[in-house]
Amino acid sequence: MPEPRKKPLSRQLHLDLYYYMRLNREVEDTMTRLFRQNKIVGGLYSSLGQEAISVGTAYALEKRDWMAPMIRNIGALLVKGVPPRDIFTQHMAKYTSPTQGKDGTSHFGDLENLHIVSPISMLGDLIPVMAGVAIAGRYLGQKIVAMTWIGDGGSSTGVFHEGLNFAATQRAPFVLILENNLWAYSTPVRRQVPIENLADRAKAYGIESYIVDGNDVVAVYTTAKEAVERARAGEGPILIEAKTFRRRGHAQHDPAEYVPKEQREFWEKRDPITLYEAFLLKEKLLDAKSKNEIEDRMSALLEKEREFAENSPMPPPEFVRQGVYCTGDDCHKIGPKWERPIAEVTPPKCSVEPVWTVEGFGRGKSSSRGDAPIHFGDVSSFAEKPAHTASAKTQAKGLAKKSVKPAAKSAVRGKTPQKARR
Repeated sequence: MPEPRKKPLSRQLHLDLYYYMRLNREVEDTMTRLFRQNKIVGGLYSSLGQEAISVGTAYALEKRDWMAPMIRNIGALLVKGVPPRDIFTQHMAKYTSPTQGKDGTSHFGDLENLHIVSPISMLGDLIPVMAGVAIAGRYLGQKIVAMTWIGDGGSSTGVFHEGLNFAATQRAPFVLILENNLWAYSTPVRRQVPIENLADRAKAYGIESYIVDGNDVVAVYTTAKEAVERARAGEGPILIEAKTFRRRGHAQHDPAEYVPKEQREFWEKRDPITLYEAFLLKEKLLDAKSKNEIEDRMSALLEKEREFAENSPMPPPEFVRQGVYCTGDDCHKIGPKWERPIAEVTPPKCSVEPVWTVEGFGRGKSSSRGDAPIHFGDVSSFAEKPAHTASAKTQAKGLAKKSVKPAAKSAVRGKTPQKARR
């Protein structure tokens, strides 16, 4: 498991990471208040304590790259360019929302401009989807990287393994962020996984992996940046396990009383924003003046965006049957965006001769615990030399004749065989 190369970050990059983590938390705090006012229509899922993961990983992507967030990755949406009003109106099911009120949770994306694939409720299904997006981008010559996230509980689903295996066999330019937040709803990670590091699952697919402190935004960013660069360079998919803690329940309806009090207190002392702010102040990358400027900037933005959302209309009743299904070009233009000559991936340039050589089938331990080399010989020689079969039969007859000679000699010497005696 490689150690990420440490590169110095600019002051502006440090402050950007700080700003987006703060914005992530303020957006969620605003939605919590809206939820308690019965203005949020659907469910609300908190990423309290996990902001460093969403922000740090998404910031490692370039504008051309694709991502598919999950319900706790609002920070990734903000980094990619989604305005807070879209997040507010979406959860309030307003007509001005990205889905025009058709959904009341985080199920929205932007395929045309921001390259965001909508979340899928069936956990793990985003992995094969984004592996396919990565492969398609490579085929079209776009040189993109695709990224998605999964939790520790979602890593136990079958499609997690199927999708990661698919990405590995195709060497897809794909980065998977595994957020190990210690709880799959109310099931602790130790009750669902028999290994200490979930990153070890990458070994089964022959791909690289990293383990990172999910509450250290700089460590998350530098690790993700290296993984993205390696995936773009053709090294195949990479798995990053970010160790963290989910400080609130599965959703607003869940008080998370199953979490031990001592465990919650332990992680509250390791708040990623508090730790990073202390680091920035110590390194003189942030001072009281710049901190106040950031807070004023956020407050003005969120006040404006919240007011827009609250004053937006609900969708009209007659709209209920529109936009449910995509109907093709009148819904949105669908078509490949080539960034390479098509001739490169069409015959005769892309043709390969269907010839392969099997030199061996690996080695491993047999049931007797010994080494078990497996090798396939050249079977073509059997078809070319039919006389070989006849020779074998002749040898077999010779062995049969030799086997009766001792009994015949015994009879000559006057020693009757047991069967003759009877």
